[in-house]
Order: sequence, then structure tokens, then C-alpha cells
Amino acid sequence: MNPSLVTRRSSLAVTLALMLFCTSAVAQVGNDPTRPPSGFAAGGADADIADTGGGMVLQSIMITPTTKVAIIGGVTVKLGEKYGDAVLVKVAENEVVLKSGTTSQVLKLYPGVEKRESAPPPAKTAPHRSKSRSKAVPAADGAASPG
Repeated sequence: MNPSLVTRRSSLAVTLALMLFCTSAVAQVGNDPTRPPSGFAAGGADADIADTGGGMVLQSIMITPTTKVAIIGGVTVKLGEKYGDAVLVKVAENEVVLKSGTTSQVLKLYPGVEKRESAPPPAKTAPHRSKSRSKAVPAADGAASPG
């Protein structure tokens, strides 16, 4: 066999191997490593939308000294603005309130989490000292008694 032909075939094999490697690497770029696995929430993603009233999912809250904003269903809504037919009337650190006519709807940032106050720690008491300790009493002759 001709040595130049062997070199060409080797180069071709290396090139094909690199192309296959690069193709598989590009295919993996689309996966988001921070995205929770499918079915992570109880009942799947469809249950989350059904439980919150047709897609009204509170995703984020941003509070600055000048602005209060909520992201609801992927839409940024400022305090006082409308989301659908409801108006955002309250923005707190973990929930927002939407008002439509006479009805109000509370959307929680973490609907499955309920904040409670913890029980106060038990009061610390001073160590108990025994009252039966005997003190050295000077003897009549001026020497201390054993004790």
C-alpha cells in the first residue's frame, strides 16, 4: 500500500471521529442543568397549573426602595398594574394579592410552605447549689476546724 494513502485514511478517520464527538457535545448544550427533573412536583407540572387557578403562578418577587414587582406566569407586573382582569394590590416578601372586582386572590411564592413561629428556647436556670456546705468555723483556740 502507498504510504500517502495510509496517511490520508488515518487523517480521514481522525476527522470523522472528531466530527462525531463534536456533534454529540452540541446536542447536550440544550439541556438546562438547573431545571428540575420532569415530574419533580407532586402530580407533575400540569397539577401545578390546575391548583393555582389556570396558570396564575407566582414565580418571583422583587422589592426595591422604589419599586415592587411580581412575575406571574412569566409576565412582569408592577404594583398597581393589571394582570388579566385583576390588579396587583399588594406585594409582600413571599406573596402577592390580586384584586378583581370584589374578589381578592392571594398567590404565594412557596404555596406548600407555611411559615410558623418556633417555640422559644427553655429558660436557662442557674446551677443548683447545695445549702448543706459547711464553712470553716474558727475554733476557740484560733485554729480552723477541719471540714
